[in-house]
Amino acid sequence: MTAAAAPAASPASTGEQPGVRLARSRRNAELSLLLLAMVLVAAYAATVEANVLDTVTPDFWIPAAALGLVFLGLHLVIRWLAPFADPALLPAVALLNGIGVGFLRRYDLAKAAPEQRESLAIFAGTGGRQLAWTLGAVILAAALLAIMRDHRSLSRYAYTLGLAGIVLVMIPAVLPGRFSEINGAKLWIRLGGFSIQPGEFAKLALLAFFAYYLVRKREVLSLASRRVLGVDFPRGRDLGPVLVVWLISLLVLVFEKDLGTSLLYFGMFVVTLYIATERVSWLLIGLILFFGGAYLAYVLGSTVGGPFANFYDRAQIWLDPFAEPYDRGYQLVQGLLTLGTGGLFGAGPGGGQPTLLPEVQTDFIFAGIGEEIGLFGLSALLVVYLLIVERGLRAALAVRDSFGKLLAGGLAFTLGLQVFVIVGGISKLIPLTGQTTPFLSAGGSSLMANWLLIAVLLRVSDGARRPVTGGGGPAARPSGGPPEQLHGAPTEVIRP
Repeated sequence: MTAAAAPAASPASTGEQPGVRLARSRRNAELSLLLLAMVLVAAYAATVEANVLDTVTPDFWIPAAALGLVFLGLHLVIRWLAPFADPALLPAVALLNGIGVGFLRRYDLAKAAPEQRESLAIFAGTGGRQLAWTLGAVILAAALLAIMRDHRSLSRYAYTLGLAGIVLVMIPAVLPGRFSEINGAKLWIRLGGFSIQPGEFAKLALLAFFAYYLVRKREVLSLASRRVLGVDFPRGRDLGPVLVVWLISLLVLVFEKDLGTSLLYFGMFVVTLYIATERVSWLLIGLILFFGGAYLAYVLGSTVGGPFANFYDRAQIWLDPFAEPYDRGYQLVQGLLTLGTGGLFGAGPGGGQPTLLPEVQTDFIFAGIGEEIGLFGLSALLVVYLLIVERGLRAALAVRDSFGKLLAGGLAFTLGLQVFVIVGGISKLIPLTGQTTPFLSAGGSSLMANWLLIAVLLRVSDGARRPVTGGGGPAARPSGGPPEQLHGAPTEVIRP
């Protein structure tokens, strides 16, 4: 006699509510990926020492272990303060940050005399400073998560953040060149041995303001006046905000002498505007305005000179860097030769010659790494960046409030655009810029600003993935008001 099949467990017997989807925090998955990332960083460090020193010192693992402890601390903060945040963001960023520290350590070894390389202190040089900056940046990100328990609280300070962003953008432009200019671009504030790049923080403040402004004005900006070739164009009187930001970006291009920063500010506004209105016409208008303004600056630089001359010179170098390969075009030419030397598979970690490439620790770190890991390795790094951008866009799609959607979407796009600007510059796709490669390049300003960007994405993704109970039970959601829910969307409960 066969036994009767056991009846299926009812929702009441499992403690679940009908029509309710269970949610998991995925923190253990984050921890596993984080450990894997640190193993890869340690393997990279060991390979560097094997190629540079012909041996692997007993201390090769210390930088990876130090980074692992720092990132583990942030993981615990996330587990406590943002338990439903995206589990892929921290490991992906930790891998990039670790590879950056490892390459800077490799750069220190290349600069040292051969007889001093094996005894070079782990925490010395550019690599040691980057470790310290990483600790400070991660602490800053953890502090932001502790202070900002709900991303919507940023909207209360939108106008203050917008004003602060404009001031931060303007400061380097109005300072004398000796206090703000490095390699032709006026992007810094330099006092003695201290320097900071305020534009890195300005992009976060301006983006929070853009998101708040466009949430309030998106209905007006979505109105169309006429259709041309199947594209609905906005009314003329609604072009004011775009023209203002366009003018600011041109002022940045002219007075700060940097195409990348100008493109970054204008691009993140136009894309945030597109996300808010879903009008392709805004993208077309933005592209026409930006490239038209850049061409106008180029023409004025060749005829009038003055503040436009620097951009004209950079454009000339971009058009033909081999015209003066040992003078003005030297940096770009060396970058192209370095990428060509790397080929498909590279010379191996520690097998390149990074000291031959000017500014390899900052502007050209992507080319320096590419010489050693080749096209395949660089493609893998770009995939990691793409993963971070994709997870940010996923958070933007899933979050329930409009401000969060624009904020997360704008932050994710801004990170991707910054990578495009620097990679496009070193590969001669666009003129060279003063931008740094996020999480890889040496420097505290870029590292801290981008870790703050990741902290905001973590907070938004926590709000997007945080479960909301159905039925008559209390809602398990962040404070700050009820989230907007899509009609018919399944609700979630925390799995015990």
